[in-house]
Amino acid sequence: MKIGTGLLALSLTVASAAAVADDELAIVGSWSGLPLHKQYEAPFWNDKLPEASGGRISTSLTTHDQMGIKGSDVFRMLGDGVFDVGMTVADYAVSDAPALEGLDVPLIATDAASAMKMVQAARPLVDDIYKDVFNAKVLGIAPYPPQVVFCNAEINGLADLEGKKIRASGRMTAKLLEALGAEGVTIGFGEVPGALQRGVVDCAVTGAGSGYSAGWWEVSTHLMPIPLGGWDPVVTAINLDKWNAMSADDQALLEKEVASGLEQPAWETAQNALATDIACLTGEGDCPGEKRSMKLVTVSDADIAKAREILISKVLPDWSERAGKDWGERWNDTVGKATGVAIKLQ
Repeated sequence: MKIGTGLLALSLTVASAAAVADDELAIVGSWSGLPLHKQYEAPFWNDKLPEASGGRISTSLTTHDQMGIKGSDVFRMLGDGVFDVGMTVADYAVSDAPALEGLDVPLIATDAASAMKMVQAARPLVDDIYKDVFNAKVLGIAPYPPQVVFCNAEINGLADLEGKKIRASGRMTAKLLEALGAEGVTIGFGEVPGALQRGVVDCAVTGAGSGYSAGWWEVSTHLMPIPLGGWDPVVTAINLDKWNAMSADDQALLEKEVASGLEQPAWETAQNALATDIACLTGEGDCPGEKRSMKLVTVSDADIAKAREILISKVLPDWSERAGKDWGERWNDTVGKATGVAIKLQ
């Protein structure tokens, strides 16, 4: 009798949940310890979306680092339907889709407004890549703050990067570093502090806030805030089969809420976040947390002009050749027109 009552209670619970939630989403977010996840992803998926849907959409959220999977596996697994929604840095997926490198181009966008304009211009390209390569629909693209340079070595400007081993935040950044005379090194984000400490790399590129949160200031001495790594966009995408199975109302709600509750807030705070993060890392300026004492290396206009010239004359044409001429043409017609930069195509 007790067993029958228990089964009945369980059946009623499941039925009740099914009646409330039309769609259940299993979600894998970006790095659990970084501000983008803690301030925007977690509140959105855990609270804002279920509330906005009136309980029609229920969610369960974890992150790829909590799952113990590599960032490069997130969108592959998403396409296979292992989970419903995936979020991670687009650059992690470029080995599967070289064309995706065109989303995160260093040095073109020097502030959040121009970075958002660049991402919006690239969105049709990104949509096609995720549909064709990852069986996924893009819901939104949010930024980390600009990817700057942490060094555990004396540097006073761009020329001092020559000959140094530098962890790149993405493939295009690695190509830019190599064109500058440095050695681009691929190391996972979580492995960087140990690599800096042991001298495996001399410098590493990441967002200032990410480096602050992850304690890179403990193993590096100099901070050069030149955006050699772009804005490291994080793509939020949903498995296409799951998307097609959702009702039209829930599809519209999900797109609307991601845009207003996740994308927009992240972009709105990206610019001020950089200044705050630099202040916290160097101890110079207003910092809401504990100040550190890294040396701030001044970036000259000449350094920025030199790096940008190398990007346009060497790095972007190299990317276009690897991705395919048609992608270079599409980039010129979209991102290029929005930013005033044109790739010289062969």
